[in-house]
This record gives sequence, structure tokens and C-alpha cells, in this order.
Amino acid sequence: MRPMGFSSFYELISSGSDLIKRPVIRQEDTAAILFSSGTTGVSKGVMLSHRNFISTIELFVRFEASQYEYLPTKNVYLAAIPMFHIYGLSIFVMGLMSLGSSVVVMSKFDVKDVVKAIDRFKVTHFPVVPPILIALSRTAEKIGVRRFRSLKQVSCGAAASSKKTIDDFVQALSHVDFIQGYGMTESTAIGTRGFNNKKTRNYLSVGLLAPNTEAKVVDWVTGSSMPPGKTGELLLRGPGSMKGYLNNPEATMSTIDQENWLHTGDIVYFDRDGYLYVVDRLKEVIKYKGFQIAPTDLEAVVIAHPEVLDTAVAAAKDEECGEIPVAFVVKKPGSALSQKDVVDYVAQQVSHIFQICPCIFEH
Repeated sequence: MRPMGFSSFYELISSGSDLIKRPVIRQEDTAAILFSSGTTGVSKGVMLSHRNFISTIELFVRFEASQYEYLPTKNVYLAAIPMFHIYGLSIFVMGLMSLGSSVVVMSKFDVKDVVKAIDRFKVTHFPVVPPILIALSRTAEKIGVRRFRSLKQVSCGAAASSKKTIDDFVQALSHVDFIQGYGMTESTAIGTRGFNNKKTRNYLSVGLLAPNTEAKVVDWVTGSSMPPGKTGELLLRGPGSMKGYLNNPEATMSTIDQENWLHTGDIVYFDRDGYLYVVDRLKEVIKYKGFQIAPTDLEAVVIAHPEVLDTAVAAAKDEECGEIPVAFVVKKPGSALSQKDVVDYVAQQVSHIFQICPCIFEH
């Protein structure tokens, strides 16, 4: 006897309508919109398709697993970078999930918590960005490498690392394989992939071109192709290229040309072995009296000063020169370094064309 007002489970199912038909989803349909400053200008919505993400997964499954002898029961990855960014999204959500990887996820980056996680979970692989790389080096110098013993590989992306940053890391954690990769939101993080650098010691390179991807380096003024060893803007073409910018056809057309080349806005060069090196961002180039100055070139000089902790070089408007390079410098604690000291130090290292003008100290 059923109480009044009650229905059986069978009656509920029988009285319901048919299941809603699933919508037809095509590979070219938009799967995600990620916001990026793009190759130039303000933040724009990057439309990425299902095909774009399929190509990312394909890269991991067919290439990564075979190249690096992937062992899901032994490799443990640490996620300390945001997954709403293409770097974290493509690696952790797309790539590693498709491989059934073990991933330790942190709510935010804190170097003390990172050390604990590496030690506790025996983390073997750690994808990072340059600031995390610097933090790891300094921490290892303070506490030693014992708690980092499980770590086999650190891969760095999202921005170029300076030679000093890489040298400090390799020296502090010499047992760890360090590699760099290159990608951008507009290419679904597909571009290049680093290889085991313990054999080549080619730490400054961001690796070789990813499978199924074409690239060329062109003069950013004339558009002519550049040979190995010569810098120019990097153009990419492949299955990772975005659909376009959301509601911004002009920006889309200026980024993807009629031959489907994606203009990255990055200044790079290839060596004769096919390894790619990132020099700077095209939009950050300082135009001094008609000369093109890459801020990273000057930053590498300033950061080498023994009393400099960190630095950034940017352009300042100048009526006579157009733009002049200005260095923002963080001194090491207790340093009595003056602006003149920094300017004179740089002047001794580079041509007069590339000398910094004023130097601004940051605290």
C-alpha cells in the first residue's frame, strides 16, 4: 500500500519525456575563449576550437609519451601554475589527463609549500614559469637539494628565461633536467618542445619545432625570410592556430595572414640544427635613433652586475631619439650601488647605441 501523494520510481521515469538530444558538436566549433594580450595591444578573447585542443592532446599522446618513456605509475607532476592560462590548461587539463598522469595540484604558488609537496609526493616533473625557477634556485641554495631528490625534470614556459636565471638553476639543482618550450595562447600552446639538455647543454634554446607545425622567421619590416642565425619575427602555421579573436576581425586579420601564417610578435632565430631561441617581443623593441634594441639584451648585461638582484629595461619617450632605454633596478640588500655605477657598468659592456640612459631603483 503506497501512501497518498507518493509515486514509484518506475512511474516517475515512465511519465517523463524522452532525453534531450545532444547537440551536434563539430571540431571547428569554439571550445574555449581565453583572454590574452595577444601579439600586440590590449587583452583580446582568443577563440580556440575543439580541433585545436585535439591537436594538443595528440601531441602529448603520440609524441610526449614515446619520446620521454612515459611511465604513469612512476611520474608525478606538480601543478603550481593557473589552469585558466593556456600553459596550465594545455599541460595539465588536456595533455596529462589524457595520459592518466598523477598530478599534485596546489591552490597557489608558495615556495615553502612547493618544497613540502615535492618531498612528500616524490614529484618527478615540475612545469614552471621564470619567477618560480628563480625561487627554486634560491631555495635550493639555502636548504640544499635533499628535499628535491625526487625531481627529474623542470620545464619552463610562458616567458623567456635569462641566461643568469638558467645558469643559477642548473648550478643549484644540477641533478635536474632543465628544458624550455615555446607556445602562445593563439597557438594553443603548440610551438616547440625542449629535449633532454643534459646531453646537449643547450639550455637557452626553447627546443625543436613541434610535430605537424610549420615555422619561418621573417624580417618584421620587409617580410622577407631570414636564414639560420638571423633574428626576425616568428610565424607559425599548424593545427594549433586559433580561430581568431572574439568580435575583433581587424586584430584577427593582422595576426593571421591570407596564407594562414600566425604572426606571433616574438623576435627569434633558429640555429643550423633547428633549435629555436627567443630574443624578445616585437612590441617591446626600443626604437632608438632608428636602431632596434631588444630590452632582454640590456637586461642580461645589467643583471650580471654583482650588486643587482633583478632588473627590467623599458622604453621611455624622447624628443631627440624617439625612444631611450631605461633600466629599473632592484639592488641586493645592503648595496650602495648608484645610478652612475649601473650606467657606467653597462657602457663598458656594450656599444654606445645600446647604452641605457637613466637608471631607476626599485624597492
